[in-house]
Amino acid sequence: MGSIYTIREAVPDDAAGVAKVHVDSWRTTYREIVNDEFLASLSYEKSEERWRNRLANNPVEYAMFVAVNDEGQIVGFADGGRERSGDPSYDGELYAIYLLKEHQRKGIGKLLFHHVVSHLASNHFHAMLIWVLNDNPSRYFYESVGGQLVRGKSIQIGEQQLHESAYGWSNLTSLKDEL
Repeated sequence: MGSIYTIREAVPDDAAGVAKVHVDSWRTTYREIVNDEFLASLSYEKSEERWRNRLANNPVEYAMFVAVNDEGQIVGFADGGRERSGDPSYDGELYAIYLLKEHQRKGIGKLLFHHVVSHLASNHFHAMLIWVLNDNPSRYFYESVGGQLVRGKSIQIGEQQLHESAYGWSNLTSLKDEL
């Protein structure tokens, strides 16, 4: 029998579990994309502090949802809120979806995605985008849930110059109804 997962809104006390997912998923997903030194430098403690601060001091339009397994462990999260760069076409942004490798491809990402979309639509956001590294093999997930490739840019991670693409959804209300 497989695990049962619960999706709920994150609270500041979830910061350690979120940090573990964040660091571990970067180390597995971005291995061979981002240089090893940068991945090795990621810190659970620094990540936990950052997430605790974000969860304790966020605007109403921001939300994070966590996926918790039947043992109470956080195995994934997604967060979103106001689009951060001032894009004229997209007022909302899915900031991230991260899952521990052993919990991927079980439908959890789609559940987390749906929760962020519902939250943004309920807070009167009309359109949403997400930025994804071009070499991230999980980027095709966004196409599978209707994302359209809308733009690209360069980004520096550590000492590397990488490329990322934005996937966009122009109507969150209809997307919310489809999911």
